[in-house]
Amino acid sequence: MSLFGPETESRFAQARQIADAVLFEGYVLYPYRASAAKNRLRWQFGVLVPPGYGSDEGEHSHQRTECLIEPRAGDSLAVELRFLRAQRRTVERATADGFEPVTSLELADRVLVPWDEGVEERIELLVSLDELAEELVHPFRLPAGHETEVLEQGGVPVGRLRRRREEVKGSLRLAVRQLQGPYGAQRLTVVVQNTATWRPEPGADREAALPRSLVSAHLLLGLGQGSFLSVTDPPEWAKGAVAECRNEHTWPVLAGPPGRGRVLLSSPIILEDHPAVAPESPGALYDATEIDEILALRTAALTDREKREARGTDERAGAVIDLADSLPPEVLERLHGAVRGLREVTGNAPDQPWWDPGDDPGVDPSKDQVVVDGRQVGAGSRVLLRPGQRRTDAQDLFLAGRTAVVEAVLHDVDGSVHLAVTVEDDPGADLWRAQGRFRYFQPDEISPLEGP
Repeated sequence: MSLFGPETESRFAQARQIADAVLFEGYVLYPYRASAAKNRLRWQFGVLVPPGYGSDEGEHSHQRTECLIEPRAGDSLAVELRFLRAQRRTVERATADGFEPVTSLELADRVLVPWDEGVEERIELLVSLDELAEELVHPFRLPAGHETEVLEQGGVPVGRLRRRREEVKGSLRLAVRQLQGPYGAQRLTVVVQNTATWRPEPGADREAALPRSLVSAHLLLGLGQGSFLSVTDPPEWAKGAVAECRNEHTWPVLAGPPGRGRVLLSSPIILEDHPAVAPESPGALYDATEIDEILALRTAALTDREKREARGTDERAGAVIDLADSLPPEVLERLHGAVRGLREVTGNAPDQPWWDPGDDPGVDPSKDQVVVDGRQVGAGSRVLLRPGQRRTDAQDLFLAGRTAVVEAVLHDVDGSVHLAVTVEDDPGADLWRAQGRFRYFQPDEISPLEGP
């Protein structure tokens, strides 16, 4: 039963649709089978590992959220910490002597395999802001547990699933500090900490730490009467104070309907204020970076064997398979070509853009030059390609050490310089040149060569 009153619970319910997308982002990816390579390294976001596990992959044992609030007298703060708990599932086959572990077990409707299931956990706290003048520490502990599920076909046991959960311990630390100035704003700090005392064996990997971790950890914060200020777009008077807020391993945004600031979502992934799930989305596909239409069509096209494997991987994966198989044509049509945002354009369009390089006499890509290593480089110059590590994509790296001819020197509106080049000995260079299609590098990614 929730600690929160009906009004706060209603606000949180509106925000939980996005919070659920954060909670299960990447939980199980297409093609929704445990055997798929992309599903072998899971839980990419918001993993708070035990302090004793020294992760070299950039995972941490805490999250820190700081934001500004404008409370009312006697205001209260509702806190809901949400995360997944990795529940390790093993599969056993029935034998004449009992049960034995197996890597897969085929049933009529599914193929079961070992898998880490995600159990949703919530830690709720309701406090008066007056209590937070001094730091408040709220520890929590979820005990270890295990379950066994016997599997039958035709009334005969054919196997069983064994599920085990490790103990998870953590704490919430909350504090409020009054800001100097006439506006009456306060800085709210909430720290989520994994406090597990587990010490891994030498050589223990991430798999050993996950059952004791807070996975996809994030916060929902709600004020009874006051409001939160946007961290990404604060009012002018608050920009200095917002800039001093320390947010570590999390990203706070306003949640709920636009124009309101009663609820804040502190997420392990970057979002905009008032994020919303597209109304055309037919259901959870656990991959918010994909296009719903493509993902649904590809899922429906899986073979029967692949669908059985997905259903045996996880109940949520099975639900995605059922969803994709049951989508009517009108839902797919609604997904196709959906326009997610429109804005009104008023006034007459300008006769020309605010800056047109074709009308700027100071810009001539065929004649402009740039100095590299003390030498002038322009159209016709031969250069050695040295793609860097900062902004280079994988295709550019294949050209490292190749020679090229500069076709143009281009300037963008930010003042950056780009060199359009064709690669020497490329049999398609003349075609690229005729179509005006080139490779682009910046001056620090090339070295001038002698000769035309």
